[in-house]
Order: sequence, then structure tokens, then C-alpha cells
Amino acid sequence: MPDASFPAIPAPLAPIQPPRDCPLCPRLAEVRQAVAAEYPGWWNAPVPPFGDANAWLAIVGLAPGKHGAHRTGRPFTGDGAGPLLYGTLAKFGLAEGEFAAKVDDGVTLTGAVILNAVKCLPPENKPTPDEIRTCRPFLTQELAALPRLSVVIALGQIAHQSAVKTLGGKLPKTRFAHLAEHRMPSGMVVLDSYHCSRYNQNTGRLTPEMFEAVFARALELRE
Repeated sequence: MPDASFPAIPAPLAPIQPPRDCPLCPRLAEVRQAVAAEYPGWWNAPVPPFGDANAWLAIVGLAPGKHGAHRTGRPFTGDGAGPLLYGTLAKFGLAEGEFAAKVDDGVTLTGAVILNAVKCLPPENKPTPDEIRTCRPFLTQELAALPRLSVVIALGQIAHQSAVKTLGGKLPKTRFAHLAEHRMPSGMVVLDSYHCSRYNQNTGRLTPEMFEAVFARALELRE
């Protein structure tokens, strides 16, 4: 069963997760049920965090992709965004093991954890504002449960908005831009990046060098 093969959720975050049949967003619940009927062997549930319980760095993505985390149950595993993200994490000493786009590849994170602004698969990767708001309390609790957290990398504008609101920042004063830095009231820093989606990579909106610059800056900001 998918539950048995999923890597352990970082201990402080395990009690925060929604149930597999979370009903809070009716549209997303319908999508989940429809995909489960077609692909019963997939994860087909809200995707929990992956990484280090003592992370100083949190990477916040948008939502699970249909053939990525919604299928495999691990963030950024199985879709085109994963190789760039996990490869970059490894380059900066934040990941160990060889990423093979499957949950049993043995990859572990050190000092980092991956979360999502929305935990369930949205149609066309576009959650509604109401769905984003409904799921935000999970992100709020997750970030608050990480005792050593000092930097949050937000992948894309929706992740940026959720992270800023979660951490007490003000919108629209705090605007999204690649490599922009935002100091939150707590002293924590939100660092923006274009999302590492395959689309952004293919169009040149985000290059490996641009993505690596975000992580290099995160290391400089580490407290």
C-alpha cells in the first residue's frame, strides 16, 4: 500500500497532517476521488512534508502534480521539477543519496524540509483562492513546528503569498520577485524563486544557475 512505502514524516509535523480523505476542499476531494478510481495504486491523498525535523530551511511549493507527488506521495518526486530541486539540494549539502524519482530511492534531506501551500492535487495546477486559504492553516502549523527554521524558500507567487501571510508579513507590500528577500516580523526570511517546473525550465524563465543562486543566498542568510 502507498502508506507503507511513504518515507517517515518529520516527527514535529506528523500530528498536523490532514486525513487521507480530507473533505475541506470539495473540488479537490472530487479530483482526488476521480484520479483514485482511475489509478488506485497511486498515493491519491494530501501530500505530507518530506525532510529533516530539525530543518533550518523550508522549501514551499505550490501543490502536488498529478504525475508527481499525487502519484508517488513524496513532494517533487515523479515529475519534471524533481531532478532540478533534488539535484540543487544535493549540490548545497542539503540532500544525501541518489535521486531516482521514487519514494524508495533512499534520498534524505539534511537541514531542509519540503512543504506545499496546497496539499492536494488541483486541476491544471491552479487552486482557487478559497482552496489556498483553506489549506493555509496546515502550512502555518508546519512552519511553527520547526524549531530551527530561519529561512523559507517560496517557489512561485502562490507559495510566496501563503508563506508571507503565514509568517505575519503584509501583502501586497511584500511583492514576489525571483531572488527577492522579505524579512518577517519574527526575523525569519522568505526568499523567492521562480518555480522549478518543467515549463519554467523549458522556457528559460528559470535556469539551473538562477535556481542555485537562491540556495546560495539561503545559506548566507542561515542563522
